[in-house]
Amino acid sequence: MSKPYLTIDQQINVLKEKNLIIKDEKIAKEILTNIGYFSLIGGYKQSFINPMTRKYDKETSIDDILALYRFDEQLRQLTFCYLNKIEQRIQNIIADSFCSTYGVQQKYYLDSNSYSKKKSLSMPISKLIKTLDNIANRNNDHEYLIHQRKTYHNVPLWVTIHAMTFGQLSNMFSLLTSNVQSRISKLYPYVSEKELSQYLATLTLFRNTCAHKERLFSFHLRKRYFPDTKLHHKMNIPKKGNQYILGKNDYFGLVIALRYLLPKDDFLAFKSNLKRTIDKYCKKNSRLTKEELLLQMGMPFNWENITRYKL
Repeated sequence: MSKPYLTIDQQINVLKEKNLIIKDEKIAKEILTNIGYFSLIGGYKQSFINPMTRKYDKETSIDDILALYRFDEQLRQLTFCYLNKIEQRIQNIIADSFCSTYGVQQKYYLDSNSYSKKKSLSMPISKLIKTLDNIANRNNDHEYLIHQRKTYHNVPLWVTIHAMTFGQLSNMFSLLTSNVQSRISKLYPYVSEKELSQYLATLTLFRNTCAHKERLFSFHLRKRYFPDTKLHHKMNIPKKGNQYILGKNDYFGLVIALRYLLPKDDFLAFKSNLKRTIDKYCKKNSRLTKEELLLQMGMPFNWENITRYKL
């Protein structure tokens, strides 16, 4: 059964019935109108509500939920910025490695012979080529594609690749020949071809979370996992059996991925901004302690030590 439609006034009454403190109903109505009940309450109540009684913890106010929402909003903006840096670099590296191997004509990236020979990948390769063909020959949303098509009758991969999504880039890398994958991964000295493929596939999910304005700070992967790394070991991340319990399907896993994939100066800037964002929230808001926030993010308390160790 679907939940019934509720007016803003009815939403306010429901929240009050669940013991949420609302000091100014006019402001609360503006908040719910601008953000939406589902995005705000549905997305961020878990940190403040008793799962058994479905009532809010004592003295929790709508301002507490809004503060966590604003923190996550800033976290998404920060994360998206650095994921874009990774995306831009991998775009250029894939295009350069492919073109230096096969040539600049679009016919090469539209040819299945330019990809892995594994039979199990024949269907995904066909789908990728269809996507690339649509971008190169039919997409009219980007002026640079139209210009290449009309002027040169050829859209080289370094142009086409800029109209691809992060997910399509990740997919393309996974379907390239081992020779081209190896050329690409050599530009990430501490990451193997297999690990780079894992990172790209997993980062796609985090990027989509940011782009779709979904809850990021407590986002956990369900199927794909970040690979084990030397940093897990050096930072003494606890295990359950043979599996690390942090840095595998959580935000800390993303932080480790950025440590491996970003240039040093970019990662240091990211880490500094992340620390500032966390500290700012914890300083201004008392409902969640720093320890509780880090726990929900999957971050060890010593996460700032991540730059002390060599990769």
